[in-house]
Amino acid sequence: MTEIETQGTLEAMETWGIDLSKQAFKFSAAHFLIFPDGTCERLHGHNYRVFTQVDAGITEHGLVIDFKKIKPIVKRLVDELDEHLLLPGEHPGLVATERGDGVTEIRYADRYYAAPTEDVIVLPINNTSSENLACFLGRRLMDELQQQFSSVSLDRVLVAVEETSGQRGRWEWTQPPE
Repeated sequence: MTEIETQGTLEAMETWGIDLSKQAFKFSAAHFLIFPDGTCERLHGHNYRVFTQVDAGITEHGLVIDFKKIKPIVKRLVDELDEHLLLPGEHPGLVATERGDGVTEIRYADRYYAAPTEDVIVLPINNTSSENLACFLGRRLMDELQQQFSSVSLDRVLVAVEETSGQRGRWEWTQPPE
């Protein structure tokens, strides 16, 4: 971020960023939401799309981060979720137990599901909403960016997860002001 000053007062601020919205940033997954009153949706699936924005200082070469280097990271993160049953591992009423025979049993209220363990991902979230999926992916993306691009000074990272056309949840991290 660069501040432009005029006569000692802050007039404007310039920022640089990249937006990624690729056809390949998609995953299909099953889930169910758990509502505040304890009821839950039926098990169902979505064809999710993922959108990202990364704001950071611009390098001497005129880049925030090379698109060719960040696209594979986002693609790998969404591919890890593709074709799985996603469960909220931090919901207090949901219990997922791996049996010894390669099956995971899922219990919530009066519901019972059993699925091959390899098809189940228990996420560190309290509900499988698009907002929480965006948070999960966003935090993973932040970790990857900080590890692989340690010289990049991140200002903002946004991840949005669209579960149906025109309906998406988002997560945003912003560098605190100095």
